[in-house]
Amino acid sequence: MTQREAREGAIGHLTAVWLVGCALTHVQSQAVLIALFSDVPELFGVVVGGCAAVGAVAVLAWFGSAVRTLVPLLRRPRGRWAWAAGVYTLGTVGAFGAAVVRYEIDHLENGLVLYLAGGTCYALAAALFLPSLRIRMGALGAATALTVGGMYAAWAAGQPPTLDEWITANGVERSLLRVGDPPPGYALNVMGASEDGFGADYEGPDSARVHLHVAPAGHDTRRVDARGCPVPFGDLILCTDDGGGRQLVTFAGSYAHQELRLRRGALVYTVTVEGSRTDLAAARHILSTLRPATDTELAGLVEPPLRR
Repeated sequence: MTQREAREGAIGHLTAVWLVGCALTHVQSQAVLIALFSDVPELFGVVVGGCAAVGAVAVLAWFGSAVRTLVPLLRRPRGRWAWAAGVYTLGTVGAFGAAVVRYEIDHLENGLVLYLAGGTCYALAAALFLPSLRIRMGALGAATALTVGGMYAAWAAGQPPTLDEWITANGVERSLLRVGDPPPGYALNVMGASEDGFGADYEGPDSARVHLHVAPAGHDTRRVDARGCPVPFGDLILCTDDGGGRQLVTFAGSYAHQELRLRRGALVYTVTVEGSRTDLAAARHILSTLRPATDTELAGLVEPPLRR
């Protein structure tokens, strides 16, 4: 066999192992999912995992018998079983590592990438059994690079996003992220944001709480009268002019609370105060000091997960 024929044979051999590895990764990942959702996952996992391992080794052994001229180990008695077990063990370890990395990155939402990566792990494992020192060293180097790269990718995926990354990923408009200065004795706590609105709480003395909600004009779909007052549906709703462009909405009934509303440009600001002893002075203070929220005030937004 010439050097060119040996090189072409090795490429074909590793390509075929890669395809087999892709299929094995797919079958085994599906077996794991089935085991996880079974009534007895431990027992089912052992049975399915054992059957999958035996079947995979048998497939690889059958495949190895066709390429015994390329791999010296395959020419020995029972060599193909040793080769099949070695390729399966090393390839499965690599595929498992790839699954862990993919889970950290996208929770295995893209199964095709996992299958291709698993096939690559099996191909690299098979390359370690080829007689060429250059191929073995190249496979070892590639496996090392993939391991280091996978560990870094998993670490990077576990890091919290920056504020700008979180805002972009969740479709939040920066114009919604506005707050008022905390009234005396109150502390600002940003609650959350989405494409539909932004909310923040102001925690006050004696557990008093005032909530600010910022939304695009027209987002509130409740029926209103000519003055913009919500039409009552059961309990009484009373609307009065609070001055400064503000509207005071008083909700009676079992859930008594008041809302101060202010429309400015394309946004509607609503400050909700609850209970019978409402602090309207605090609500007016918030609406009179509206401004863009600082990055420090918005730092808590990155705690919820990114939209995937």
